[in-house]
Amino acid sequence: MIDKVIWPEQYDPRVSAIYALNDIDVKAPAEVVWKLLVFAERWSSYFPPEGQVKILSGETELKLGTRFHRVTVGYPMSLTVTECVQDRRLAWATTVDGDETGSSAYHGWVITPTEDGCHVLTEETQQGGFFLDVIGHKYPGALYRYHQDWVERLARAAEAEVAEKAG
Repeated sequence: MIDKVIWPEQYDPRVSAIYALNDIDVKAPAEVVWKLLVFAERWSSYFPPEGQVKILSGETELKLGTRFHRVTVGYPMSLTVTECVQDRRLAWATTVDGDETGSSAYHGWVITPTEDGCHVLTEETQQGGFFLDVIGHKYPGALYRYHQDWVERLARAAEAEVAEKAG
């Protein structure tokens, strides 16, 4: 059985303006995928659009409570890790810097071991005027497409790492 994101009430997809779910089977162990996700400042090594990530709280990897900043498709955002279960679950809450509409988002990752490696699922909800205007109206479907690109590149990077170690 594939688990899904555990939603805080205010971010539940049933009450959110925008929602995307993407998933992929990866021929690499959960631990390999996990490391690619928690070392956020290195995301651009396999997913160039995430080249402006900075962990603000001193750690080198994401952990429960870690605060970080990123610029995604030109928009600066502040994030806090709200769930972190090693090799299995990672989630963060996001606010858009300088947005006066109070827009926020919640992004979760779930890694489920399989016989051939693992299954990676990512879900995100977005609320507020900023996201509704930019993602909902100007670029409908953009969140799904962005995350699909991310999970595909994550899978390729994890599988390449396994192949390299196998030699």
